[in-house]
Amino acid sequence: MAREPQRGGGDRNRRDNRNAPVEGPDSDIIEKLVHINRVAATVKGGRRFSFAALMVVGDGKGRVGFGHGKAREVPEAIRKATEEAKKTMIKVPLRENRTLHHDGSGRWGAGKIMMRAAPPGTGVIAGGPMRAVLETLGVQDVVGKSTGSSNPYNMIRATFEALKVQSSPRQIASKRGKKVSDLMGRRNDGASAPEAVEG
Repeated sequence: MAREPQRGGGDRNRRDNRNAPVEGPDSDIIEKLVHINRVAATVKGGRRFSFAALMVVGDGKGRVGFGHGKAREVPEAIRKATEEAKKTMIKVPLRENRTLHHDGSGRWGAGKIMMRAAPPGTGVIAGGPMRAVLETLGVQDVVGKSTGSSNPYNMIRATFEALKVQSSPRQIASKRGKKVSDLMGRRNDGASAPEAVEG
């Protein structure tokens, strides 16, 4: 009689461990649902409805990705979009782990965005899909603005186009075969230095 509750407790503990968060490379991933849309396909018997989800994922330390998925049910669409986003993550260099190294702009279709590095305490001044990308990326101080289409798909792709061209002084120095101190010294000496550092 005493063995029954013990066995049940063991099973319960096993279930709890199975549902616990898995420690690993994906355990600290931040997921944000940007947009979900109901789409319809016209078939012989009428219209068949499904859902399209747009997700942004990041680790808050300079890696971010986006993906979209479509399914008959919302949870399945979100799962597909999240898996695609994790496969397409990119690495973006951050200055002091809080802001961008330099200003940038991106365009995709009718979507146009611009981003500017900001001093400490500014916060994330951006709206909609762009804000979701920057927050999951780990940016704490930035000013962003969308001047084109408000379509979330185009805005996110334009934001990623701007992030892909971000470069750090270390990357520029390695391309030119110089030291970071040389570039930083040139920036302090002359007025043309921001171009030298930012590329």
